[in-house]
Amino acid sequence: MHESRHILVVEDELDLAELLRYNLNVSGHNAEVVHSGQAALDAVAARKPDLIILDVMLPEIDGIEVAKRIKSSTETSDVPIIFLTAKSSDEDQIRGLDAGGDDYVTKPFSVKVLLARVVAALRRSAKGSSESEILEIGPIQLDTDRHEAMVDGSSVRLTLTEFRLLATLMAGPGRVLSRRGLISNAIGPGITVTERTIDVHIAAIRKKLGEHGSMIQTVRGVGYRLVDPES
Repeated sequence: MHESRHILVVEDELDLAELLRYNLNVSGHNAEVVHSGQAALDAVAARKPDLIILDVMLPEIDGIEVAKRIKSSTETSDVPIIFLTAKSSDEDQIRGLDAGGDDYVTKPFSVKVLLARVVAALRRSAKGSSESEILEIGPIQLDTDRHEAMVDGSSVRLTLTEFRLLATLMAGPGRVLSRRGLISNAIGPGITVTERTIDVHIAAIRKKLGEHGSMIQTVRGVGYRLVDPES
């Protein structure tokens, strides 16, 4: 029996919210349900959850803004967020991931699949908190514990997904990673994210690296690799 985790469900569809609460509790978790964006922020302030299941379309404050506020706080930035939404376009997925989402589940969905995603997100979160290191290649330095990126000694602001993708590339310099491999290693196995979404994130990372953006090379028909300019 796994350890009980406190999970906050933010869903304005009352029947769905209760369905999620019931299934999470039966699975051994401790589920709390709220129905608006502001109520979610109040609940997080009152008690930090181990994970949040967050609808995007919410009254008062939408889920994207709720996620941004939670991830911008040093006290709650490490809380995994699973977006639950009817929006499934590439642009919507990119918005969700850029806001700090760890996973993106579209409606309608299987409760069984969602519960598996919850377990996977909690496992990744626990692994991330116990494995910290400094990655440094050429002018780029990443602190995986603090989620801080430096380029030529200056701080660079990366979204959570961008940070994970860059860290994955830096962990194996020179090694070619397929888009599917990047999705699995950086975001998580079983996560439904299109390859185009990865391309958009890589383009954003290159732009933020400035003159060093060329360190991330495209391997046509395969994926990407990061090269050390000094090698």
